[in-house]
Amino acid sequence: MATPNFVILYVDQPLESGAFYSALLGREPVESSPTFVLFVLHAGFKLGLWSRHTVEPAAATSGGGAEIVFALDTPDAVDAAHADWSGRGLKILQTPTDMDFGRTFVALDPDNHRLRVYWLSDGEQANGEQK
Repeated sequence: MATPNFVILYVDQPLESGAFYSALLGREPVESSPTFVLFVLHAGFKLGLWSRHTVEPAAATSGGGAEIVFALDTPDAVDAAHADWSGRGLKILQTPTDMDFGRTFVALDPDNHRLRVYWLSDGEQANGEQK
């Protein structure tokens, strides 16, 4: 089976959400229109932002039902990302917390999509390699 390499989020205003993700990811989109914005990330992974008003077939849900997850290399990096994102004005749903898998926090994008940042305490590192 093919490996997924593309996530699409249904958003209210693609250009506004595109500006948000551009600042968060530190890169410009490769495609940008009033109904769709596309980012190409590491290893060719794609993030699309599609207008919930024009997607066909119509979307039955909005943000909050899933998470985009960002893996970091240390617990201090999680705390630093939290400080950065808080300073940018992102709504924080969960402050940095030690959980059974490691250190994590959760923020929300403008459409209430959950953004989880974590450090895995054992097993897999952020780059996907085993410790």
